[in-house]
Amino acid sequence: MSRKESRRQMLLRYNKERQRNVLAKPGAHEFVLVLDQLKADFNVSKSFRSAEAFGAGAVHLVDIGPFDPSPAKGSFRKVPAVFHETFADCHADLAAQGYTFFILDPDGATSLCARPLPRKSAFVLGHEEFGFSFAAQDYPHLERLSIPQFGSVQSLNVSIAASVVMYEYVRQWQSDQSCKLKTTAPINK
Repeated sequence: MSRKESRRQMLLRYNKERQRNVLAKPGAHEFVLVLDQLKADFNVSKSFRSAEAFGAGAVHLVDIGPFDPSPAKGSFRKVPAVFHETFADCHADLAAQGYTFFILDPDGATSLCARPLPRKSAFVLGHEEFGFSFAAQDYPHLERLSIPQFGSVQSLNVSIAASVVMYEYVRQWQSDQSCKLKTTAPINK
């Protein structure tokens, strides 16, 4: 298949899944992801897949064009997608709903593990190479969180970082009952 035909097929899938997305329902949790100017590659789809697994309320997309929904394994139709042209629009929308904003930043002063997360948390993830579409000084209330890392790499892949922050949110807010190991047979040690 030619590159042009491959792109055409991707756009058909995207448009079909975007139409189905209007029926998506918020997940079990009130947190949202804000994907800010990511390249429309697998990070967007993979983030939807993880957002569905962790019960996200929605995924807000800032200045992100069409992307291939295939890596999402159907999750793009299950998690509400909210499209914004600018971060200012997204921020105004979520601030009006009472969300607390967190920027994931490898140089963030506060460790994700040390910060109690409010029920209405908005996790902002930027482009791996170019960062965020906005100037941080324009939004001084956005708290910078870092994910503890012990190797020599300086950052995680965006979809992996999104999964880590969503896991920590769920860990903090889940009931004891939701995490009990369900087995039908004893575990051999």
